[in-house]
Amino acid sequence: QVQLVESGGGLVQPGGSLRLSCVASGSIGNIYRMGWYRQAPGKQRELVATITSGARTNYVDSVKGRFTISRAENTVYLQMNSLKPEDTAVYYCQVRTPIRDYWGQGTQVTVSS
Repeated sequence: QVQLVESGGGLVQPGGSLRLSCVASGSIGNIYRMGWYRQAPGKQRELVATITSGARTNYVDSVKGRFTISRAENTVYLQMNSLKPEDTAVYYCQVRTPIRDYWGQGTQVTVSS
């Protein structure tokens, strides 16, 4: 059974930083890509950042220069700096394999003074 366990969310003031982690365990097979999505209240889920098995990264324009995605084995990280209130959302980890996508349960990130 595959599990994705996220951690690192919380409440932070504007301009602050958080680091999200997601550990994938179980018989997950070959990982093609790992990434982070987010969903704010009343909005659709959007891609935040991805990293492929070849370490190619991709970011949504709104986080470029502030967020950094990285990976170590079956763990993916999202370093979030200079956080803004509009970054407030539930952040979901995603793992893409040749067979299917896997999703984490989500971790809340709230940016507020």
